[in-house]
Amino acid sequence: MAFSPALSRLIDAFRILPGVGAKSAQRMAFHLLQNEREGGVYLAESIQTAVASIRHCRECRMFAEAELCEICRNEQRDASRVCVVESPADVMAIEQNTNFQGRYFVLMGHLSPIDGIGPEQLGLDVLRERLASGPVEELILAVGATVEGEATAQYIAELARQNDASVTRIAHGVPVGGELEYVDAGTLSQAFSGRRPL
Repeated sequence: MAFSPALSRLIDAFRILPGVGAKSAQRMAFHLLQNEREGGVYLAESIQTAVASIRHCRECRMFAEAELCEICRNEQRDASRVCVVESPADVMAIEQNTNFQGRYFVLMGHLSPIDGIGPEQLGLDVLRERLASGPVEELILAVGATVEGEATAQYIAELARQNDASVTRIAHGVPVGGELEYVDAGTLSQAFSGRRPL
């Protein structure tokens, strides 16, 4: 059955979201039109405003409406400690679950030559300038434990060493409350190689 052009376009628009397939997109479109027309207008206006006004922070590449994001503008934060993450969601996770009071650098991805993502796409020229000119003493790598994450971590670690900044990496391993018999081999191996004295 063919839908009207406007409905088809709405369904296709929802499909650009990650994890949303044809059926989910159709359910969302029908829900908006049946029950949430006012909500749909609010959603459309919010998306339009966000796309028009949100850009990347000049220093850390986090999403911001001004030249600097809230974290980079906060003079109470320790500018000598910079945590490198892959996405804005990682910043939110660290902010909500730790007491880290340093600054950030958001890569917006990881190195992946096969996908055409190199140092330029990750803004590593901006990080290089920040390391060369700023008071960065410790660079904390909080990137994924994937093959791409490891390659990204190695590349950034070398960049930090060239600029006399110490490099640390967040620990990977057994989750709090986890039982060893249920932990996968890769995670257990990481936990063993990253062990530390008590």
